[in-house]
Amino acid sequence: MKKYLKSIFGAAMVLTMTAALAGCGGTTTDETATDDTANTEGKETLIMATNAEFPPYEYYEGQEIVGIDAEIAKAIADKLGYELKIEDMAFESTIPAVVSGKADMVMAGLTVTEERLESVDFTDSYATGVQVIIVPEGSEITSVDDLFAEGANHIIGVQTATTGDIYTTGDIEDAGLGTVERYNKGADAVASLLAGKIDCVVIDNEPAKSFVAANEGLKILDTEYVTEDYAIALAKDSELTEPINTALQELIADGTVQSIIDKYITAE
Repeated sequence: MKKYLKSIFGAAMVLTMTAALAGCGGTTTDETATDDTANTEGKETLIMATNAEFPPYEYYEGQEIVGIDAEIAKAIADKLGYELKIEDMAFESTIPAVVSGKADMVMAGLTVTEERLESVDFTDSYATGVQVIIVPEGSEITSVDDLFAEGANHIIGVQTATTGDIYTTGDIEDAGLGTVERYNKGADAVASLLAGKIDCVVIDNEPAKSFVAANEGLKILDTEYVTEDYAIALAKDSELTEPINTALQELIADGTVQSIIDKYITAE
């Protein structure tokens, strides 16, 4: 059934390295950085991998990637004296980018899971997310319990490699209670739902609200699928893990993180 991941967060805080900031991951100096944001004052570049299809955490505004994660990453980079560069890629490529050294960290509405802990380390949590279920108006699916009912056989849309994918694969598909259809983008899953090809979409609450607002005839069920905490992923034993986590803790303590979240997510 539903898997709540907060209990494994203690194991996620792998912060064993000292605050040595040089020569790690995908950081580059202005001499090697090729993007237009490369610093001319000799600062190194902190490379953040993300998938900019996840409003309000990361999305495009014109040619610029903005959102909660983008602003928190910029605040961390500023505090540590780095120039931030954001690399947009497929969600399933973000963790491999950090593991291979092509990026320094992942911020993509990323949840700590046991599987991910095998590949990367995580900082403290900086935000809470909720996985919800989008259905058409009049759907026979009226609560999360309907997905687990005896004899259930629904087709569930998810974005590939997200926690929605992980949860529904283990809870539903592997249990023989339905089929999981995977899409490169959440918007593609919603398009299939509108076309009647799938029965529901499991996705984070914030992009879910955007999709429902933009598409008549859809609604979000009142019952949540799961609640989860978002954190920053870094390579195992990265020299950046401790300083980034320390900077994040300071930004949480002084209210910066909450002010960024409040800018994008208004109280209902």
